[in-house]
Amino acid sequence: MGKNYDQLSIEERAMIQTQLEMGIKPAAIAKSINRSASTLSRELRRNGWSRPKTPRGPGRLAVAGGYRFDAAHKRAHACTIKPRVERRLRPGTPLWDSVMYYLRAGYSPEQIAGTLALVHPDNPTLQVPHETLYTALYAMPRGELRTEVIGWLRFGHAKRRPRARGGGGRGRIPDMVSIHDRPPEIEERLIPGHWEGDFIKGAHNRSSVGTLVERTTLFTVLAKMENATAEATLTGFSHALNRIEAQKRLSLTYDQGREMAAHQRLTEVPGVKVYFADPHSPWQRGINENTNGLLRQYLPKGGDLSGFTQEELDAIAWQLNTRPRKSLGFKCPAELFTPDAFDFRQHHAALFALGH
Repeated sequence: MGKNYDQLSIEERAMIQTQLEMGIKPAAIAKSINRSASTLSRELRRNGWSRPKTPRGPGRLAVAGGYRFDAAHKRAHACTIKPRVERRLRPGTPLWDSVMYYLRAGYSPEQIAGTLALVHPDNPTLQVPHETLYTALYAMPRGELRTEVIGWLRFGHAKRRPRARGGGGRGRIPDMVSIHDRPPEIEERLIPGHWEGDFIKGAHNRSSVGTLVERTTLFTVLAKMENATAEATLTGFSHALNRIEAQKRLSLTYDQGREMAAHQRLTEVPGVKVYFADPHSPWQRGINENTNGLLRQYLPKGGDLSGFTQEELDAIAWQLNTRPRKSLGFKCPAELFTPDAFDFRQHHAALFALGH
C-alpha cells in the first residue's frame, strides 16, 4: 500500500508565501514546514511561481514570483472536489449497460473489451480497456450491487491437486502411441482437426463429462458419459466425434487414464488417431486444461454432473464457442471452426437484441 498524503493546509501555504517574500530558498522552506522538496516544487510550479531574475535592490522587499497562498488554496480545493476528467465507465451510461450485459453473459473483462472494439470500431466512447473495467468494478462502493457484479467475474483457475504418483488410477495402456510421435503439423496447429481430450469429474468422482477441444480454433465439444469406464468413454467420445465431419476429426491427444484403454476402437469407428501425453504432464494438453477451467463456471466442482443432458452440455459448449478469445484475435471458435455456418456479427446483434 502507498503512503497516505496530506494536502497542504492554508496555514502552510501562507508560510510558503511569507518565506518566499523573505528571500528564503524553496528547499529551506520545505524543510521548515516538514515537507519534501518535491512537494514544494510542484506546489510552486502549478501556481505560477518563478525565481526572481535580478537581485533585489537596497531596501526592496523580495517578491514571491506570482505565488499567492489564498489563490493556491482555492485552486487546490477546486481540484479536490472536481475530477479533471469525468469517468467514462460509470452507472447510467450506455457503456456501463453494455459491460453489465456481457458480464452477466459470462464474458471476461478482456473478452468484453475485445468485443466492444469489434462491434463499435468507430465509436471510442463505447470502448473500454479491460484494465479500466477491472478498476471500475473493484472501485464500486461496498454493498449488494458490488457483490453481485463481482460475482459475475471468473476469479481465475483453481489450483489443481497433484495426482498421486506410483499407480493412483493409472495403468499401462496397450499399444498406445506417445505424444512425441505426433506429426509436426499437429504440434504447429496449422489446420483444424486435431483435438485434446479429458474428463471433468463431479463430486467424489462419481460422475463425469467428456471434453474435447480443437487445438487450432479452440472449438469445444462436450460428451455425456454414463460413467468413467473404458466402454462408456468409447461410446461418449464416438458419439461426439461422429457429429463432426471426417476431415475435422483427425487426431486426439489424451492423458494415460485407464478410461482410454479402448483407444484402438476409437481409431476404428470415428477414424481418430489417438496419442498419449506423458504421465503427470498436463502442460502437454494445456489447451484442454485451460478450457476445463473455463467450463467449471458451468460444471462446478462438488456437483453431480450426471443430471446434465446432452442438449444441456451442447448449450454450454455453444456459449464457449461463440465467445471471443484473446488468443484468436477476439474471434470466436465457432467463427473459425465453421466459417460458412456462423457469422459473429449476426450472432452478436441477435444476442444483444434478445438481452435488451
